[in-house]
Order: sequence, then structure tokens, then C-alpha cells
Amino acid sequence: MNERIGTHLTPEEAQEIHKGFMGTFTLYVVIAIVAHALMWAYKPWIGAGFGQ
Repeated sequence: MNERIGTHLTPEEAQEIHKGFMGTFTLYVVIAIVAHALMWAYKPWIGAGFGQ
């Protein structure tokens, strides 16, 4: 049976692409968390009240 029906990828190729995607996505999330933490340290936006 052909394992490429529907996606045109073998399970091994799909796992390789998924691994690359998850690595890139994880890096993106880490950068976003660091950026938010730095911005929070510079200028907190929750709990500071309006106009402060």
C-alpha cells in the first residue's frame, strides 16, 4: 500500500518536517516570552492603573 496518499509524504518525512517546525516554533515562543518579560520590567501594563 502507498503510504504517501493524501500528503505525498512518508511518515519519516512528515516527522522530520514536524521536528523542524516545532524547533522553530519553540524558538519563536521563547523570544516572545523574553520580549514580554523585558517590556514588563520596563513598563508594566497590568495592575499599574490608568494614566500611571
